[in-house]
This record gives sequence, C-alpha cells and structure tokens, in this order.
Amino acid sequence: MIHHPFRFGVVAGHAPDAGAWAGLARRAESLGYDTLLVPDTLGTLSPFAAGAAAATATTTLRVGTYVLCAPLRTPQAVAWETATLRTLSGGRFELGLGAGRPDAAADAVRLGVDYGTPSRRIDRLERTLDAVEDVPILIAATGPKMLRLAAARARTVALGLPPHSTEEHLTAKLDELYELAGDRFEELELNINLAVVGDEQPAWTVSRFGALDATAVGMLSGTVEQMVDRLNRRRDKLGVSYVSVNGQFLEQFAPVVERLAGT
Repeated sequence: MIHHPFRFGVVAGHAPDAGAWAGLARRAESLGYDTLLVPDTLGTLSPFAAGAAAATATTTLRVGTYVLCAPLRTPQAVAWETATLRTLSGGRFELGLGAGRPDAAADAVRLGVDYGTPSRRIDRLERTLDAVEDVPILIAATGPKMLRLAAARARTVALGLPPHSTEEHLTAKLDELYELAGDRFEELELNINLAVVGDEQPAWTVSRFGALDATAVGMLSGTVEQMVDRLNRRRDKLGVSYVSVNGQFLEQFAPVVERLAGT
C-alpha cells in the first residue's frame, strides 16, 4: 500500500465576528494544520464567504468545504463560486462535495429549493463534478452509489461513518471502496473526521453523537504518543492519511499534528 503523507484539517463553522474567524484561521495555520474546512449548513457560516475570509487572513492554510451539499445549488453556481475562491485564495481552495447529510432536507425547504430523491441528488452531484474543472475534489461517501462515484472521480474520499463506528466498520467500508476503485485505489487520499479528542467526552458531544468509547473511529484518546501510534497504525493498515478534527479540539489535537504533519 502506498502511504500518502499525513494531512490534518480543522472543521469549524462558527465565529462571533470577522476578527475571531480570522484569528481561528491564523491559529490553525500556526499550529501546522493543512486545511480549515467549513460545513454547509444554515446553522453555520456560509462556506464560500468564510473560506474567502480565512484565506485572506492566512498565507499557507488551505480552505475547503466539508462538505458542500450539491442539491442546494446549481452546478453552474458551484463552479462560479469555486473559480472565484480559487482565484482569491491563490489556489488554496479544496472543494468537498456530498449528496446531502440526513438533515439537509430542512435546509432545502428554508432555501426554497427542491432537495430531490437520493438518485436525483446523486445526479446533481455528478453534474456539479462535470461543471468544476482542475479543482482538488473531496467526495463524502458511505453508500454503494456514492462510493462508486468517489472511486471514479474524487482525489480525496471522506468516509462518512457515524462517530461511534468501529475500525471493523471502517475496514469493511474501505474494502468496498477498494473493490470499486481497482487500480485507482492507491491514488485516493482517505479521510476520516474526529468528533472528539481526549479522554473525556464533553456533554455537548454526548448529546449530539451519543457516548463514544475509545474504540470508536470518531474518537481519539490517550496520551499524545498513544494517539500518534493509533493514527500511524491506521495508515499502515488502512491507508487513512487525512484526518480532520472538530474545531473545538483544535488546541488539544495540535501536539499530534506537530508530530505527524507531512510525514
């Protein structure tokens, strides 16, 4: 298995003002994170505007969407916004796309757009991919149809497993991706997102994700050395090299980033 260098991202979408958002971006950059990733929900900052502000405040940090809900925009609108942000960021924008998280239908109602059936949403995503050229694409995938699309067209595949999933679940999903990608599998950068870092799970994460134990894919606990070892073993065994983390744990995860980024 070809080992891709470790990359690390921060997933964040809230700030009280522009100064705080710029400060978060600069802090992520100074700690060695590669990307600042913005969710696409009506409860968070607008991803393209937030990405532009973060890029302006930094010099090397890449910005991205994690992930853009393709059914909420026309393919041409995504291509326009992407080209603009690629230009304004000096090429530091990475487009993350998905066919819609479970509660995105409510956002579609508020925006007055047709969310569509699963098959229509995937069709919209495919047409969005056709409209965007020369951009690093991350596709969030879990089900067979999305995995097939990601296997064929993504540079990075984000495995959209629930945080409480085990490594056995992750292995099974990657086996499925391997069968679909064939020779292209070695080219794919594989991503997972950490919902919790540390030995104590905050109450708000319990409310949102449920109680997680140390074996959950979405939780990384133990000493810095133990966390480093776990991520190294996961890359050696499964090829997962791109790790994003909930922005609430930006500082807590930083020692791991310092040890592994780029290696």
